[in-house]
Amino acid sequence: MIFGMPWWVFMVILFIFFSGYMAFRAMRAERALEKQYIEREGQVYMKRIEEEREQRRQEQKEVTN
Repeated sequence: MIFGMPWWVFMVILFIFFSGYMAFRAMRAERALEKQYIEREGQVYMKRIEEEREQRRQEQKEVTN
């Protein structure tokens, strides 16, 4: 007996806390992965917009010449 409880009850309580900690850790890791993915997709989108702008500038230069 530990703290007046059978040892297996103490172990169940420990496993509950451990499970909660692991779930929290997994949630944080997944949030970080999502953030990286969103950042990467945003960079691709901004690059595409910049290429489109550059293409329009080139077309305007050709039209004015």
